[in-house]
Amino acid sequence: MKTAGETGKPEVTRVSGPVVTVKGMGGALMYEVVRVGELGLVGEVVRQAGDLATVQVYEDTSMLKPGAPVERTGAPLSMWLGPGLIGNIYDGIQRPLPALLAQGGTWIRRGEKADALDCGRRWEFRPLLRPGQKVAAGQAAGLVAETPLVEHKVLIPPGVEGTVRSAAGPGSYAITDVLAVVDTPAGPAEIKMLQKWPVRRPRPVLERRRVSEPLVTGQRIIDTFFPLGKGGAACIPGGFGTGKTITQHQLAKWSDAGIIIFIGCGERGNEMTEVLREFPELKDPRTGRPLMERTILIANTSNMPVAAREVSIYTGITLAEYYRDMGYDVAVFADSTSRWAEALREMAARLEEMPAEEGFPASLPSRLAQFYERGGAVTTLGGDKGSVSIVGAVSPPGGDFSEPVTQHTRRFTRVFWSLDTDLANARHYPSINWLRSYSDYLDEVAPSWELAAPGWRALRDEAMEVMQREEHYRQIARLVGPDSLPDSQRLFLFAGGVMRDAFLSQNAFDPEDAYCPLEKQAALLRLVMVLYRGGRDLVKAGVPLAAVAALPCVPEILRAKTAYTGGDTDGLARLAARVAGELEALGKITAAGEAA
Repeated sequence: MKTAGETGKPEVTRVSGPVVTVKGMGGALMYEVVRVGELGLVGEVVRQAGDLATVQVYEDTSMLKPGAPVERTGAPLSMWLGPGLIGNIYDGIQRPLPALLAQGGTWIRRGEKADALDCGRRWEFRPLLRPGQKVAAGQAAGLVAETPLVEHKVLIPPGVEGTVRSAAGPGSYAITDVLAVVDTPAGPAEIKMLQKWPVRRPRPVLERRRVSEPLVTGQRIIDTFFPLGKGGAACIPGGFGTGKTITQHQLAKWSDAGIIIFIGCGERGNEMTEVLREFPELKDPRTGRPLMERTILIANTSNMPVAAREVSIYTGITLAEYYRDMGYDVAVFADSTSRWAEALREMAARLEEMPAEEGFPASLPSRLAQFYERGGAVTTLGGDKGSVSIVGAVSPPGGDFSEPVTQHTRRFTRVFWSLDTDLANARHYPSINWLRSYSDYLDEVAPSWELAAPGWRALRDEAMEVMQREEHYRQIARLVGPDSLPDSQRLFLFAGGVMRDAFLSQNAFDPEDAYCPLEKQAALLRLVMVLYRGGRDLVKAGVPLAAVAALPCVPEILRAKTAYTGGDTDGLARLAARVAGELEALGKITAAGEAA
């Protein structure tokens, strides 16, 4: 009896964890999807040498042995795109976890399959095409109400251009139904709700635009001091316990992006469980609707196959590009890119590639660049404006920011939110260090910020100077003691402490403090700066700093972030006027005492 190899059919010759060598693969394409073994495990060709191909398998290869059959598909790993993505939960290769749970229970069985989208579900379709109409790639063929928050545009696929031969009328259709037929130079093209797109190929756009609007997150230290633009990329590095995950959760919950895609890449199962439990119960702060009506979750936890962790990043960014092409502002949160890089390192070791820094592959910088490059603000093929903003968490071992993943990520992102272990240990959250963080989008987002809060940039820069000088004098105070400093220098320690407690720290569990609108952020910062400026003038006039710190308004300033609701900027303005009045009264009392 002939074996599979003798009959010319592909078969496994070597198994090394998720890396499998297959013979009989002459003519196979790079990144072609194959089915490995009797169970049909999903794999992808990552190396080709004559008749031999190296395949990385996205499922557990336990019990797989040489001689197992391999089936080629002739197509790359592609995402199913269409109505039904929003509100769903996928693994790294776009298998819907709720469907797998219904099929086989809690644990995903090897070789288990399920369609990424429900082919039997019918959607109400509103056509926008008519026979004889000229159409081009990116144009909307019709509209589907995917959720109450998301109007799904059925787009003409890239590469399709011509004249509409026939078009379906309004009605209820499945994602596989033909909605229109377009005559193109290459022949007729059928337009359906369902499209497929290779995960490793960026979707085309008409042009890339300059980032000009801030991604409003409701987190004061981010929006005010280190803003991220819509279409920008940010890095959140931090050691264990510094709050990377909770910071990303806050950004996913409250950012004003139209679509949220959260990628749990190699994170602990309990953290992803928290996300999966919380998000369906959260309300969108702008509409009051469930947040899941504009969210897609991708869960690839640390106990799932390492190869699938590597591709989960591309799964998320492909879905983001799809909704961007409809004209949405999409925010992608990847937690964490360090686990993704570790997957690259393990796969490179099994492929016997020459290691570079700390064992990571030499291709790590280019792989990071390819990922972050797929973000950006664009004009779509259909002429709409859309964006993909990327926020990637980095988990440097031991909090060492000089390690390769952090350093290379820093090269390809323009925002750096550095999490600080000392701040986290002091229960100061978000634990973003304001001295080691930066944003290169300040000039781009300034016009939008100024519309919400005139004078924002000057106020922000002045506050940053106060915090920098506070740290300078804090270092001196550690050596000689704060009592050795004159009041003019201790003023910065006092103002910095008020700034930390009244503005920079934010309680994610307080319903009033979890989200702070831009107008309230500016009003709170202005309130603190009124105290600082008035105190500076009084100290210069000889008033003791202790008298300034003892003013009745100081405790009210510290409570203002929770005492005043998001829209009550008038109340904060009245408090600022009261602070100015108390400072003026203190100056008059001091002057009268000196005169007497």
